[in-house]
Amino acid sequence: MAEEAEKAEEPAKKKRRVGRPRRVDTETIVATARRILAEEGVAALSMRRVAKEVGTTPMALYHHVRDKDDLLMLTLSGTAATTPRPELPAEPRERLLAVSLHMHDTLARLPWVVEVLSLGDLTDKGALWMVEEIVGAGIDCGLTSAEAVRAYRTIWHCVYGDLVFRHAMRRRAEDPERKRYFPDMLTEADADELPHLAALAGRWDELTGDYDTERQLGAVIDGLLGRAERPH
Repeated sequence: MAEEAEKAEEPAKKKRRVGRPRRVDTETIVATARRILAEEGVAALSMRRVAKEVGTTPMALYHHVRDKDDLLMLTLSGTAATTPRPELPAEPRERLLAVSLHMHDTLARLPWVVEVLSLGDLTDKGALWMVEEIVGAGIDCGLTSAEAVRAYRTIWHCVYGDLVFRHAMRRRAEDPERKRYFPDMLTEADADELPHLAALAGRWDELTGDYDTERQLGAVIDGLLGRAERPH
């Protein structure tokens, strides 16, 4: 009788287990979110999507992360540590350039991070040493604290803008059938209104193909540091 009763209970136990969400940990959630970001971008990431991928419910996810911003912060955490810090020059102008290039090169390898950073104040705390170094080097070069912060912001805009542009160019290159508008749209008829662009249209690829990030960032930095040489 006891055996028969035990056997009768087994289907009921199995039935109760059906539909029960799988228990997951924060590490699995973050790894899944990073994969979605890397493969499909920020627009594809949602609490519902991550829950489905890990085999649980959106409500269960909220026991681990507060909201989507919290999930994004967790995905960013530790990314800077995946790239070793470079040995930096002692001379402040060269240190400023070296950190700026390191920031550019690191983010070039992590395009999903660039997209997450574009959302605003989200960041990896472990990456803030670069901001500290840029601001500190600017002050060491003679900038005021306010000028050094603005210099950092200008450098970040240059780095971010270049990376977004490069990513867009790579994406377009994947579609060889896509029509290119600029500079192909320019003709001799535009010479009166756009004399320089019309004259250079045929050489545009040549002139932009060898864009040197280090050289151009150096020129921007020299312009920013020029403020330290003028009376305030």
